[in-house]
Amino acid sequence: MGDMKALARGKFVARFAETDAQKRLVFALRKRVFRAGQTEDEDAFDAHSSHAMISDAITGELVCSFRLLPLRSGAEISRSYSAQFYDLSGLSRFDAPMIEVGRFCTSPDVSDANLLRVAWGFLASHVDAHGCGMLFGCSSFQGADPAAHLEPLALLKERYMGPQRWRPAVKAPEVFRFAQDIETEFDRCRATEAMPALLKTYLRMGGWVSDHAVIDRDLGTIHVFTGLEIAAIPAARKRVLRAIAG
Repeated sequence: MGDMKALARGKFVARFAETDAQKRLVFALRKRVFRAGQTEDEDAFDAHSSHAMISDAITGELVCSFRLLPLRSGAEISRSYSAQFYDLSGLSRFDAPMIEVGRFCTSPDVSDANLLRVAWGFLASHVDAHGCGMLFGCSSFQGADPAAHLEPLALLKERYMGPQRWRPAVKAPEVFRFAQDIETEFDRCRATEAMPALLKTYLRMGGWVSDHAVIDRDLGTIHVFTGLEIAAIPAARKRVLRAIAG
């Protein structure tokens, strides 16, 4: 997957890491974001993934990265990072190429809405190039206490449950079954604001989530499985992403 051309838009340039030095920059950003700079953030899935990196075109600083793990179809779903935490046997019947998007992170020093647009434009170019039928991954909330995330989880329960045929079953030892356990009322605006930016983008494009969250003590987060069927993305949004991708 890493043979695609770089994408330059505004102040950002997106490309795949090709050298060991570039990959070390990716891992260093992940260490800073996911491990508070204390522990390395590398795993066995890195060797089988392409690593996207978005840099400031002027300074050269790496400001965003994520990895893409391609699967030829749902028959390979057990190879994914997400399959460690979710029973994805339903998705094993998905009969088109899939891409798992993982370890998405941005520099804490950068706050620019265009950064996420460039990331999605770069991703869109690879979705088209590889005939991908679904994007998926784990969308994380910072903080491993589900009680801190009840409002956004209540909104997910109300509006964004995945289709039953694809919906993951419980596999992880520690989960919060929010679709079953949450009965609280919530403020829609506040709940939306509290969602991670990446998850909000998935949902705006027609994405869906699992009916339970996995509590990840290692990273100090809770996460929900997130799926996005490419066919479900509204035509207007596809046009915008393809325009960014050029």
